[in-house]
Amino acid sequence: MDTLIIEGSAKTPDIKFNPQSGVVEIKGRSIPENSIEFYKPLIDWLDKYSFKPQPNTVVNIQLEYFNTSSSKCILDVFKKLEAINKSGNSKVIINWHFEEDDEDMSEAGEDYQAIINVPFNMVMVEE
Repeated sequence: MDTLIIEGSAKTPDIKFNPQSGVVEIKGRSIPENSIEFYKPLIDWLDKYSFKPQPNTVVNIQLEYFNTSSSKCILDVFKKLEAINKSGNSKVIINWHFEEDDEDMSEAGEDYQAIINVPFNMVMVEE
């Protein structure tokens, strides 16, 4: 599998997924015109990756802001990761990065942590 790279913009996050290292990075703002269309390549890619994942899959998420439609798509991504984790073929860890004064992102991470059955680390970063 090739590395998935989706270049970010003012409205979309950078997405990088290296299948050799098992590292996924999502960083930036997520307010695309069509969230489902934007996240579809990542979700399709995770479907393919799930057949032959690395022993460890690490997901680093550092979003400044995301809209409601993005939150649903992010949950869909997490559900794919949860299935990979449950399969026993890969230990998935999600690292949710948020700035120390960003209560919205902190609460969003806590909400996802409560929903998803995957090791989930809240990582506070200094501005």
